[in-house]
Amino acid sequence: MKTQVVIIGAGPSGLLLGQLLHQAGISSVILERQTPDYVLGRIRAGILEQGTVDLLREAGVNQRMDAEGLVHDGVEFLFDGRRIPVPLKELTGGKTVMVYGQTEVTRDLMAAREESRGRSIYGVSNVQLFEIKGDSPYVTFEKQGETCRIDCDYIAGCDGFHGVSRHAIPEDILREYERVYPFGWLGLLADTPPVNHELIYAHHERGFVLCSQRSLTRSRYYLQVPLTDTVEAWPDERFWSELKSRLPAELGAKLVTGHSLEKSIAPLRSFVVEPMQYGRLFLVGDAAHIVPPTGAKGLNLAASDVNYLYRILRKVYHEGRTDLLETYSAMALRRVWKGERFSWFMTNLLHDFAGQNDFDRKMQQADREYYLGSQAGMTTIAENYVGLPFEEVR
Repeated sequence: MKTQVVIIGAGPSGLLLGQLLHQAGISSVILERQTPDYVLGRIRAGILEQGTVDLLREAGVNQRMDAEGLVHDGVEFLFDGRRIPVPLKELTGGKTVMVYGQTEVTRDLMAAREESRGRSIYGVSNVQLFEIKGDSPYVTFEKQGETCRIDCDYIAGCDGFHGVSRHAIPEDILREYERVYPFGWLGLLADTPPVNHELIYAHHERGFVLCSQRSLTRSRYYLQVPLTDTVEAWPDERFWSELKSRLPAELGAKLVTGHSLEKSIAPLRSFVVEPMQYGRLFLVGDAAHIVPPTGAKGLNLAASDVNYLYRILRKVYHEGRTDLLETYSAMALRRVWKGERFSWFMTNLLHDFAGQNDFDRKMQQADREYYLGSQAGMTTIAENYVGLPFEEVR
């Protein structure tokens, strides 16, 4: 088998890259170790930056998103009993975010892949990368007991933190940066109307709260909990009671509870590897970086990587600009580190940390009062939340 680009991973980043390459007349094969149903069963992010929305429109997979997605002009913060709206659209010259779940993005991209008759091979195992520093890389994998080989020009590693792509880069080349946070997020998904029109990020003495949503009838809530907690220790009744206790009385009175559709505890970490490129292998999304979900940057940073790699490969195949290949890692990382900084900033702003002393708490309080008490501070939050602009590939 031969193609121009092998994409490892059929999550949203791999599928989006495949769709954009298809539109540019560049062939690809997508390899995925899981089944399509498993991929669609992942409950992940739901906040799309302006740039991600624009990229999905460019890829031609925006029909359902534009019809069903919820455009949000602002976001709300809560601390010390105060509710502080941050008008995103007003502070960023008209930019907004879109509430549209990652599952739905993936579903749209899968449908587009099928319609374009692009090759996606699910249920593969033992994926291995060869000759990635040479001129003729290839990938092998096993499917139903048979070993297969794909020859290609380039490989895009879109296979997440636990995938094989990152590990194909020699250890003496790869540098890792990591911060692990001493708490987790307990998330609950329910078919209940959201407690508030805009998303709410709240600091409370009992722990951080996020009131999010997937639609006008489906809500997603998160509570800061110790890493030692288990989902079994949090039956629905306890979750709703704790959530209500961390919200102001007027919001708690509006809270509609219901049976949980999904409940899980996610540890929080910041993680980046450099470089994001080795020879003809390019790392994309979670294969190269993880962010705590506080800044809603995970899926959006993956889309940012896709944007840069797609535009570089288009120029390679259409204009012969192979010189641009070496710019991918540095260009992608500039935006990745800014996204990491914002997620780290939001996490530190809104969570309580074990071992904090009085000085730490006063500094945290001063940060909240400055960033949420001045137009300059709120503008900084707003422009990062809606997404910093992409660099031009030229």
